[in-house]
Amino acid sequence: MTAEEKDIKNIVEKTNLKHIAIIMDGNRRWAKAHFLPSASGHKKGVEALKTIVKAAHSFGVKYITVYAFSTENWKRPKDEVNFLMELLAATISNEVLELDKNNVKLKFIGDLSMLSDNLQKILNDAEEKTLNNTGVNLQIALNYGSRNEIVNAVKNIIKSRIKENEINEDIISDNLYTKNIPEPDLLIRTGGEKRISNYLLWQIAYSEIYVTDVLWPDFNKREFGLAITEFSERQRRYGK
Repeated sequence: MTAEEKDIKNIVEKTNLKHIAIIMDGNRRWAKAHFLPSASGHKKGVEALKTIVKAAHSFGVKYITVYAFSTENWKRPKDEVNFLMELLAATISNEVLELDKNNVKLKFIGDLSMLSDNLQKILNDAEEKTLNNTGVNLQIALNYGSRNEIVNAVKNIIKSRIKENEINEDIISDNLYTKNIPEPDLLIRTGGEKRISNYLLWQIAYSEIYVTDVLWPDFNKREFGLAITEFSERQRRYGK
């Protein structure tokens, strides 16, 4: 570990930075800029994610939640959606042993019922295999939309017959996909767009937001460290 990397690890400890959420944007633009098909950008994006999970371990970041496929992404061309589902299935199947070896705990959040039975089984098996791991907690958001998540939470609360005067923020949080996961301290969006894109709307109420023009496939350990360093320079007032 370099001196710079040690400094970033110290920042994480000093600021009590536990959870970083990421909007991984720019795969298709990266592919276009390199005169390659979109599929190449998505494959390169998988490599970037592996790099960031390893960096999170090095820096001492306990939770990483990434936006892999939104409820709106079904509107993309059918061939691209099919490729993304196949890439996801192959990636999880091929990487789960290494993730388990590296003590990574996997969790998939979103409306997984829309995914194929085969893919759901792959995801469930990966969660079960890594369930007792104590290293980086990696949440992957699939068929995820925050408004849909909140609607589902309300439905669950109604089904539970919780009384109106008993409903509070904790009750709502306990009915979200991210139950038992601390709220993100930092939200990173790559690719330069300045939008939340229906991602973790409830959970990022007081998250610091960091936007970089770097496209996701080029987002590496150094860029990750820069985001953490800037986070350490923010004053988090929580409305005070």
